[in-house]
Amino acid sequence: MDFPLVLVVLTFACGLGWLLDVLVFQKPRKQKISEMRTKLGIKATDTPSSEQQEVLDKLAREPYLIELGKSFFPVFFVVLVVRSFVAEPFQIPSGSMLPTLKVNDFILVNKFEYGLRLPVAGTKVVPYKDPARGDVMVFKFPNNPKINFIKRVVGLPGDRITYKDKQLFINDKLVEETLIQPPSLQNRMGSYTEQLGEVSHQIYKASSMARVNKTWTVPEGHYFVMGDNRDNSNDSRFWGFVPDELVVGKAFAVWMHWEGIFNLPSFSESRWIE
Repeated sequence: MDFPLVLVVLTFACGLGWLLDVLVFQKPRKQKISEMRTKLGIKATDTPSSEQQEVLDKLAREPYLIELGKSFFPVFFVVLVVRSFVAEPFQIPSGSMLPTLKVNDFILVNKFEYGLRLPVAGTKVVPYKDPARGDVMVFKFPNNPKINFIKRVVGLPGDRITYKDKQLFINDKLVEETLIQPPSLQNRMGSYTEQLGEVSHQIYKASSMARVNKTWTVPEGHYFVMGDNRDNSNDSRFWGFVPDELVVGKAFAVWMHWEGIFNLPSFSESRWIE
């Protein structure tokens, strides 16, 4: 289900129903009420009896769908505005961003960080900032825009990106890494600190052979992204670049971790995302 599209349709339908009621249906209702007051002999200064008031209330009652739409329109509208232009929650489905983000972390994404975009269409109408190197970015998967992906921005437009023997080079310069925990027989995953632009963060690299050795040049209006779990991430090394029109926003916080319906949500690991 395309939830943003459903939300837009529901908001539009409820708002349209409200507008039609104001422009089309209210006047006939008021006319019927006026005619009934005359028929019942109720003057403008009179207070109707309980029986008379019940009759008038029935005539004043809005159609059920109109009443329902008016009730839900403010809720749908607020959710649409907040979700489209302010912040949106997402759940992490895989371990491609370990150790930064765990499976079943619930994150918040800043929708305005990279400019104001129209809901559903994703067209940028108010430019603000472009994605920066090191940002953790949510975007629509280029091969299937119905799916949201989350990766770290590595390459900006015009950059030359090389990944060779598990070493990352940007514009032919080796990206700095500091060893935290080397791979071992018990744990084949080594932990490192990596410096991308202004962002220092941790990555995982396995002791296995490199899956890819290649050089890319990032086109204008596109970004090269990678997962922090370098040997367990389906990212730009395998399917290419992220066009700007598919960018959703910048992930900035983990607000909850929830393993599933048989576990209680945990807020103890709430944190800012680096």
